[in-house]
Amino acid sequence: MTNPSSLNFVAVGDNCLDVFLTKGLMTVGGNALNVAAQWCRNGWQSRYFGAVGNDAEGEALLEEIEKIGLAPSDVDFKPGDTAVTLLREEAGDRQFLLESFGVGENFMPSEAHYRIICTADWVHLGTNANPDLVRRLVADRAPFSLDVSTAHLALPLKGVPLVFASGPDDVRASVAPIFDTIKAAGGSQVVVTCGSRGAYMDDGKARYHAAADPVRVFDTCGAGDSFIATFLSATRGEGLAPPEALRKAASAASETCTHLGGFPQQPRKIPDWLLAKYASYIAPAEAR
Repeated sequence: MTNPSSLNFVAVGDNCLDVFLTKGLMTVGGNALNVAAQWCRNGWQSRYFGAVGNDAEGEALLEEIEKIGLAPSDVDFKPGDTAVTLLREEAGDRQFLLESFGVGENFMPSEAHYRIICTADWVHLGTNANPDLVRRLVADRAPFSLDVSTAHLALPLKGVPLVFASGPDDVRASVAPIFDTIKAAGGSQVVVTCGSRGAYMDDGKARYHAAADPVRVFDTCGAGDSFIATFLSATRGEGLAPPEALRKAASAASETCTHLGGFPQQPRKIPDWLLAKYASYIAPAEAR
């Protein structure tokens, strides 16, 4: 196993304030930030580059980023709104009232930060990454992965070393078309996470599967991000083969489902000012 302090992991892109209206609580999240947070809490040397707005939401995010052990100075502070996701849950079904990307949309790091990113042992780009950043990393032959979530072809995939995508929970549905589509678009290696069904990987030589650990699910937010962080540290840092890395990552994702938020943190009570700010989205849903 590689010494965690000898490798540099970098996550770039999205962050957000996840507001769970039916629980009266909010947490800090976002794919790229969650991945960096999981690396950090597991002892890996990691950095996170993204952007927050000059608002109270941004201040909350920066506070949590510092608590995690990541550097707030790596985060750009821009005029505008911080990314916010408003969620309601009814009978186990999640309803998204708002998914605003704020000033982090199409985030492009500064030239100084890009030079740091290019020296990393591995880079992960979160969902809704900047297409030009993807192309630049490919051109510079940087070792990186990209999360395309359910929008499998929304970003350029030609030359991307590793692509993470979401697939169906239903065991009767084949994941082969997802692999074929992403690889035809140029993705070199592909991992497909399928919730309670587990995860699959095509590394160009074979296809592998790992089952999910059965747990009592409290919240699924960030489970896929925990999977990604664990899989990358297992393969790049610990040198595990794909089957073992898949199993370890699937277990980490299942564990994340047992708590609120994409990584262990103290959820905050939703402040009145935030409810007032987004009342036009919240009131119609509550009236139904």
